[in-house]
Amino acid sequence: MSNIRVSVAMATYNGEKYIKEQIDSILNNLEKNDELIISDDGSKDNTISIIQEMQKNDSRIKLLEGPKNGVKQNFANAIKNCSGEYIFLADQDDIWNDKKVEKVLKVFRNENVTLVIHNCEIVNENLEKNDKTFFEFRNSGKGIIKNIWKNTYIGCCIAFKGKMKDKILPIPNDIEMHDQWIGIINEKYGKSYFLDECLIKYRRHSNNVSQMKHYGVGRMIKNRVYFIKRYRERIVLKK
Repeated sequence: MSNIRVSVAMATYNGEKYIKEQIDSILNNLEKNDELIISDDGSKDNTISIIQEMQKNDSRIKLLEGPKNGVKQNFANAIKNCSGEYIFLADQDDIWNDKKVEKVLKVFRNENVTLVIHNCEIVNENLEKNDKTFFEFRNSGKGIIKNIWKNTYIGCCIAFKGKMKDKILPIPNDIEMHDQWIGIINEKYGKSYFLDECLIKYRRHSNNVSQMKHYGVGRMIKNRVYFIKRYRERIVLKK
C-alpha cells in the first residue's frame, strides 16, 4: 500500500503566466510525503522550464509527458499516475487557499464519502472577485440526472479517494469534460459531498479551457447524448 496520503493531479498546457503561483499554493498545502503529478500536454511556452526549475528544490513535483490528446486525456494521464490515498485535481491557473487540503480531508473522515467538491471564489486575472460563488452561479448539488442535465461538478474543486480510480478511468474522449464524468461516476459507485466553503480562487481569463457559458441547443443535446451513451456503457462494463 502506498505511503503517499495526498496526490495532486494537474494538467498543464502553455500555462507560464500563472503556473508558479499555483504550484506554490499547492505545495503549501502538502505534507513531505505527498506528491504533485503534473502532466504537460506539449507546452510551447516556458511552462516546462518553470516546473523543472521548481523540481530542483522540491522532490514532491513529478513532471510527465502528456498524451497530447486534449485536456480530458491529459487529466486522465495525471490521475493514472497518482498513488495517493486521496487524489485532488488542480488547474494550472488558480490559487489554493491555505488549509484547503486539511479541510477537505476532514470531510473524508466520514468513511462513506468518496468524493468532496468544495465551493470557490470566481476571480478575474487580477484576482478581483465576482459577486457570486461557483455554487451560487451553477446551483451546485448532488444528483445524477441533475448533473447530466446541467453539470455542477468543477474539476479544480474536486478530490476523491484513490480507490475510485478504477471506476473513473478511462475517461471517454467524446464527452464534454472530465469533471462531469468523475462526479457522476462517483455518484453511481460512491457518495459525493458538496462543501459550501470557498477553498480556492478560480481564475477566469481569456485562455481558460472551460467556459462559464451556455452552448447552443444542438450542442447541448449532442453532449448529453454522448455522455449518457458512455455512462451506460461504463455501468455495464463495470458490473
